[in-house]
Amino acid sequence: MKQSHSARIQAPKEKGFTLIELMIAIVILSVGLLGMATLTGSIVRNNKLSNDLSAATTLVQDKLEEIRADGYTAAASETKTACSGDFSEYQREVIVVSETPAAGMKQVTVKVYWGPSDAHHVEIKTILREP
Repeated sequence: MKQSHSARIQAPKEKGFTLIELMIAIVILSVGLLGMATLTGSIVRNNKLSNDLSAATTLVQDKLEEIRADGYTAAASETKTACSGDFSEYQREVIVVSETPAAGMKQVTVKVYWGPSDAHHVEIKTILREP
């Protein structure tokens, strides 16, 4: 039995992906994964900054509470020095200005620095009054 000419030319269509479709899918996937990697790096950096801000704010508040507990007469300036213990990467400074904003008052400023060349800092001010 002889096969017809048209039957020999038509091959059955195979199902699947072509090489072009596969390459396009790989490019799209790699762009998405690269975006996710960049986002992950950004999240890690921002979490570190948040932790540093929290620690610095806690160090400032602790020092202010200590100054308030010691009272008006004991409040004095301190030069920038490294904090102790787990917070050795932070430096704390206390600035006390007498008679500001009025007589019988002291303005107390506590600053905590961290990072290369003290790139970041947290500063809180309060006023103490003479008893």
